[in-house]
Order: sequence, then C-alpha cells, then structure tokens
Amino acid sequence: MISNVNRLSLAIGMVIATLVGPVAAAPAAPSENATINLIRLLVQQGVLKQEQADGLIAQAEREAQQARQANTAVAAGPAATPGDVRVQYVPAIVRDQIRDQVKAEVMATAKQENWAQPNTFPDWVSRISFDGDIRLRDESRYYSGSNSNEIVDFAKLNDKGPYDVNPNSSSNLPPLLNTREDRENLFRLRARLGMKAQVAENWTAGIRIGTGSDNNPVSTTQTLGGGFGKKDIWLDQGYLTWKATDDLTLTGGRIANPFFSTDMLYSTDLNFDGVAAIFNHKLNRDWGLFGTVGAFPVEYTNDTSTSNGFDKEESDNKWLYGAQIGANWAINGNHRLKGALAYYRFDDIEGQRSSACEPWAGAPGCDTDGSRVAFMQKGNSVFLLRDITPNPLNPAATPQPQFVGLASEFNLLDLNLVWDADLPENFKLRSQANYIHNLGYDEGEMRKRSAGQIVNNLDSNGELESGANAWMVQFTLGNSLELAKQGDWNLFAGYKYIQPDALPDGFNDSSFHLGGTNAKGYFLGGNYGLAKNVFATGRWLSSEAVYGAPFDIDVLQLEINTRF
Repeated sequence: MISNVNRLSLAIGMVIATLVGPVAAAPAAPSENATINLIRLLVQQGVLKQEQADGLIAQAEREAQQARQANTAVAAGPAATPGDVRVQYVPAIVRDQIRDQVKAEVMATAKQENWAQPNTFPDWVSRISFDGDIRLRDESRYYSGSNSNEIVDFAKLNDKGPYDVNPNSSSNLPPLLNTREDRENLFRLRARLGMKAQVAENWTAGIRIGTGSDNNPVSTTQTLGGGFGKKDIWLDQGYLTWKATDDLTLTGGRIANPFFSTDMLYSTDLNFDGVAAIFNHKLNRDWGLFGTVGAFPVEYTNDTSTSNGFDKEESDNKWLYGAQIGANWAINGNHRLKGALAYYRFDDIEGQRSSACEPWAGAPGCDTDGSRVAFMQKGNSVFLLRDITPNPLNPAATPQPQFVGLASEFNLLDLNLVWDADLPENFKLRSQANYIHNLGYDEGEMRKRSAGQIVNNLDSNGELESGANAWMVQFTLGNSLELAKQGDWNLFAGYKYIQPDALPDGFNDSSFHLGGTNAKGYFLGGNYGLAKNVFATGRWLSSEAVYGAPFDIDVLQLEINTRF
C-alpha cells in the first residue's frame, strides 16, 4: 500500500507542478487545450467528478479571457529571445480548487483503503506488536573417563525423595549424576513468541510463551525426540509496565532480568517473578546513570504441607531483594565504559534443621521439609534437614528418609565492568569482567545450622572445602558485537572460576559445567551473520570441579539463531 501511496502522491505532485509552474513577469496567453486536457485526465483517473470538472473548465475559460486581455496590454513589450521559456498560466482560483479537490480525494482514498488513517481494523490492532526467536542447537557432552562415578544428584534426591540414607535399612543407591558416559549430537530447540500491547499512554502489557523440556527456571531449551511427541509450551513472561517518567519505569509480574549481570550469576533464559523499578538518566553527552531495585518471591511454601497430619508446617516465604547502581561513560568517540555494583539478598533460602521427628512411626513429615529449595542444579554445600529420632526397639536399622537444604546463606556483592573499544580496520573489542562475593558465607554458621550434617564438599578429614568467591573474564573481537546483518562476525573467549557457595547454584547458566557452582574452566567460540537477523554460533566449554572428586565436563554447541 505504501508504494501505491507514493506513486499516487508523485503523480498528483507532477500534475500540480505542471499546472502551477513558475509564473512569467508578463503571463502569456494560456493554452486552453492543455488546461482542459489536464482536468479531463483527472476525471479519467477518478480524482475529479465530471460535474466538478465542468465547473473548473468554465472557470478556467473565464479567467483565460482575462489573461488574454492582460497579454494585449503588454503586447508592446520586449520580444522573446532565444532561451526564453513560455510557461502556461493557470488562474489562482483554479489552482486552489484543484489542490483542495485532489487533497480531499486522496485522503478519502487513503481512509477507504487503510493507508493513512486505518478504519478497516479495530483500534487495538495498531497498539500490539510481536517479536520472537527460534534457535536450533546440536549439543554434545563429553566426560572424562577418570571422573568419580559417586557424585550424588541432590536435586533429584529432593525432587523424588525423601531418600533413606541409612545403609542398614536401605540397600538402594541415592540418585547419582552421569559423570562418564558421553552424549553426542543432542538435537535441541528453543522457540519463543512475545506480544506487547500499548494498553494506555505510558502503560504496556506483555506476554511471552516459550518451549522447555520442564519448568526449570534457567532454560527454555527443548530436547527433541521422544517418539515425535508434541512439545510443551510454558508461560515465559507476563508483565505490566508503567513508564512513570522519562527516567523511571516500574514493572511487575514475570519479567525479564532487570539487572545488568552475566550468566555466571543469572542464566540468560532466567526471568524474575516480582516487581522492579528501573532508573536510567543521561547526565550529559558523555555520562549516564542507571539503577534497579526489586523484590522477587523465590518461593511460597505449601500451606497444606503434611496434609494428612493435624499439625501443618509453618508457612515460609523465600525472597530475593536486589539493588543495583551503575554508570555509562563515553570516554571518547572510540571507547565506552559501563560499570555497576549490585547487592542481592536471598532471604530464607538456606535450609533449616528440623525438630525431632519420627517418620518411621507414621509421622507424615518433619517440620522443616519446606526449607529445601524449589530448584537446584549442583555445587552448593547441602546438609540433611531431618532430625530423626531412632526407633528404641531397633535404633541401628531405623530408616532415615531425608531431604537436603542449603548450608550457606546468600547475600551477594556483584561487580560488573564492560569496556567497548573501536579499533582500526573496523574491528571492535569488548572486554568484560564480573566478580561476585557472598557476604553470607560463614563456615562456623554453616556447621551450626546443619548440626554437623553437611554431606558434600568435604575432604577426606571431614573439613569443608568451599568458598565465597566467583569471577569471570571474557573478550569479544569482531566487526560487530550485535550481529545485525549478513557478514557480521565476532570471536569470543573467556574463563570462569566459581567456588561452591559463592552464589546459589539454581539460577546460573546451564551450559558451563552443565549448570551450578564448584566449577572452573574456559569457553571460546564465534558468531557469523548468515543474513539479516540470522546468525550461526559455535562454542566449546571446558570445565572441571574446583574442589572434591574429579568431575570434568566438555560441551560443544553448534547453533542457528533467528530473531524477528
């Protein structure tokens, strides 16, 4: 439709320009045929009606007579010389009428055909937009043959448990991680579709759905196969945003990560449930400030836990509170620096040792079962939650069905720096660093909280092997950092070091070391733009455990990414 509008506008402009033209100092006698033919042409094109054209022709003839009389008065003027241009004269009233009539007819056509002022669709259609992305990935996982094969999968223990840890009453092994068997050519898909609606001035609502093999928070990647069975679709985002001022935005619901961070702490697929205030203010041409504060419910414990008992477990709410302040600095035309400091407080996500309980005697559960985390990957120090009283008739063989909880508190300082540099030959370099320190890490408090029941991250003498620090560096070099068009490319490489209790293991990238903490190693790869909004990615991630039994994992990912 736009091309039709442009062509019609061009045609009308040429007609009007021909009619109006530059006016000579002494107008020459007009050509009646030219004027009348132009008016008739407008009738044929449907711009003018016949009765309107008749009135214009009559008016033109009257004013043409006046023009001939005026020409007679100046007939004694200078004779024409070579190079003079004779311009047709159209009376002003005729030009005005043609202009107004053409304008009215064009606007009527635009409204009818929905060019400039839509009236063939409801108003809400113009206030809604869509976006999305699709990623095809081939993933291979390689494990060292010297890895320990006795690493407990505590996430599955909590999910499928409780598990009886007493070898005298149970001969079953706990859930164990695969640590030695390679998995090659795992074909995977991520597909997401989002909708945004301008519901009112400064108010926006959004919904996004996405794939995912389960409801874990850190990945929307769907593993294909499964007998060609249909795949699940999940609510990935759902939010309402109010732009309070030019600098301040308030948003709530299930929202995209509102903080400036890396995937060492928060997976790029992670969304936050809660509310956030986002501030962004430009001080001048070179400096800008930004910040975020937010409150996010991580988990509400079940109000009806131990549903078959008279006494219910105490309800507990687990929250994440976050605050971040940062600045952008355009050092000069070729160098830009961005930095931010954040504090994240995870309230009550650590486990709590229960009061004495007797599941072997028919008790439906113990009073701190709800303190286990809703989702974990691996790496954090954990302890047995239940204080189970032995059966006095057979204390050695008393079953010990257990869940596990996090031993450490998590109150994090997070420092991020990004330096972008424009290099010669159109190269661009991004240097990025991230450092995290857990202020809540205290070995003495961890042992006290767990009553000495920590079950991992221990050396041969029973001493805790953990730590409160994590850091990462990454460098990206190429002709583009954003990959917007065909031929854009970049290469990247980096290193991560994450001690077991530097951060919660449930929210970070699920590819490096296949998720979690207690990991160190390097990653490298590259991106290449195949077409506008289509690019290929290849990456290699090599990692090993920081402490404890040998556990080396290498991951190869080959991808085609699209966005729209």
